[in-house]
Amino acid sequence: MKYVRRLWQGELTLHNAFWNWAVFGGLIVNVASSGLFLFLILADRPISALIAGYAFTVPYNVIVSVGVWRSAERYDGERRWADLAQFVTIVGMVLLSIT
Repeated sequence: MKYVRRLWQGELTLHNAFWNWAVFGGLIVNVASSGLFLFLILADRPISALIAGYAFTVPYNVIVSVGVWRSAERYDGERRWADLAQFVTIVGMVLLSIT
């Protein structure tokens, strides 16, 4: 939980927040959740599928989006990289949350 708190507060480096949490973590969480969703739909468990599909991914995506945004605000490098990380994270997490 310490790392999640640090992510939420923007205390992680932009590189760590973006690549480890948004890209790699986001793919793992969202692909696993989608697989579980499909399995439960095929097992004729639509309510369980809905919960599995959104109860984990949406909170994760919100936490990561806020964390990357805050880390980008503290980034000391070229502003274009921080802006790009914010844009890609928000667009990616929104798309992963609604699909």
